[in-house]
Amino acid sequence: MKNQKHIISTGNKAVASIAYKTNDICAIYPITPASEMSELVEEWSAKNYQNIFGDIPTIFQMQSEAGVAGSIHGALQTGTLITTFTASQGLLLMMPNMYKIAGELTPNVIHVATRSIATHALSVFGDHSDVMAIRNTGYAMLGAASVQEAQDFALISQASTLKSRIPFVHFFDGFRTSHETTKIETITDETINALIDHDLVKQHRNRALNPNRPVIRGTSQGADVFFQSREVINPFYNACPEIVQNTMNEFAKCTGRQYRLFDYVGDPNAEYIIISMASSTETIEKTINYLNEKGEKLGLVKVRLFRPFSTKHLLKALPNTVKSIAVLDKTKEPGASGEPLYLDIAQSISEAFQNKDISTFPRVIGGRYGLSSKEFTPSMVKAIFTNLKKEQPKQNFTIGITDDVTHLSLDYSNPLVLNETAYQTIFYQSKTHKLINSFDNVLQLVGNTPNTYIQSYTECGYKKSINILHKTHLRIDSKAIHSPYLISNADLIVCQNALPLEKDNVLDLLKPNGTLLVNTSQSSQLFWQTLSANKQYQIVEKNIQLYIVDEHDLKENYILNDHLISGLHACFLILKNELIDFKFKSG
Repeated sequence: MKNQKHIISTGNKAVASIAYKTNDICAIYPITPASEMSELVEEWSAKNYQNIFGDIPTIFQMQSEAGVAGSIHGALQTGTLITTFTASQGLLLMMPNMYKIAGELTPNVIHVATRSIATHALSVFGDHSDVMAIRNTGYAMLGAASVQEAQDFALISQASTLKSRIPFVHFFDGFRTSHETTKIETITDETINALIDHDLVKQHRNRALNPNRPVIRGTSQGADVFFQSREVINPFYNACPEIVQNTMNEFAKCTGRQYRLFDYVGDPNAEYIIISMASSTETIEKTINYLNEKGEKLGLVKVRLFRPFSTKHLLKALPNTVKSIAVLDKTKEPGASGEPLYLDIAQSISEAFQNKDISTFPRVIGGRYGLSSKEFTPSMVKAIFTNLKKEQPKQNFTIGITDDVTHLSLDYSNPLVLNETAYQTIFYQSKTHKLINSFDNVLQLVGNTPNTYIQSYTECGYKKSINILHKTHLRIDSKAIHSPYLISNADLIVCQNALPLEKDNVLDLLKPNGTLLVNTSQSSQLFWQTLSANKQYQIVEKNIQLYIVDEHDLKENYILNDHLISGLHACFLILKNELIDFKFKSG
């Protein structure tokens, strides 16, 4: 394992950096929440950054995602390595070409920051309805659970598509992973070159359409040969799971980070297990670790490679002691007997039992969570296990909502508060350029402090007005942070003005003995009098340390290690000086 550099990155940036370095062309049509990837590769190309082949990738924007898919199909036929970044309806518009690309066994990776498909309403937020809608195109599907995995799987998918000739959709949760900022281990160009087989790249280029070496493709076929020709792809898909696993093993040798197609974590003799994909697995793993310390026997199977689905690798991951399994899907398929991942798991276990590959048939139930970025918390994980242990657990359940129509929802009102080691802060701040740049500088400064990790996430609203105070969650810890859910028990809350105290449950989100910092031009006595009796009671009852500051009395900016920090963020750093020992000077 080589010494690796840590960087502060969003999920989108981590993925874009790998895609840019391993492709000749990026065809783009920006769409939320994948837009940042398109913007970054365009910027890097304009700055003449080179890929691993020593070339400057060409970036061009089409007039629709359908045009992007057509250009990808055409470019691939010329032996070019080409990629794109998309989500939601944008991905669906690519489907006709995706069928062709996969049917012609052409290496390609499409990076998807998952997003809800517009149904009864449009939503820019994230779930798996888009990637589940394209699961029958023939593209392999590899799902990442964190910013670190998103970067790593971008490379693993690129290497695997060249080896298998099956195109890949590499997906990660829109907003929750794409827009999270955290500290990750970067991948060096040396590692990228070690995983990308340049002989396979040459073979791909040599398969280009060439009038000097004519071949026929894209023919029209009838019933006499179409069926047989379609079945010829079977050996390629049968081989794909092992190719991906071998690539993961090679990646582990280079980086020390080992992944498996189905990763099991938890008690080795677990009786109750959840199976899920993407960022939810981080929350589930953290919760079962806590519950197992209390005497439970719980487990989790993280699904990495969803397509081609490998029953063999799934069975290897399952402990023999399992009695009941809850399969979580982040999508809804109306009218189906179950959601996609649930059906695959149920069919695989049923077939294994019939073939006597397993001696007992565990109960398998399905449930839905997280549609349109609905919050998924440790309390919900506990509720799923509670349901799983019942003699007659609720099938086809939902978690995270209250369903008073069909009554499929689970009760998660019994809160579960984990032992958080991270220092947790919530900022209520406007999204002006000044504050955005200042906060980014704070993240860089804190995150680049030795033995310090950060995780930052801004709750994204569909309203674009800069007059709205956005809620940003920041965790700081001495170890990597795996908490893809919002802070509900903060050590410190910083308010750019007093409005959130009136409009939001700010004090409910503060832990006892926590700290509240409010920017106001009022005196401390007058500010206290403006608070309602209930707010005053909460502050006293929870022994909250209340600080007020008037930004107008501070310098406009403070310079810290050549970074400009706003007065409000400087106050935060001073309040948190046990972790961060910086010296300020006004600027």
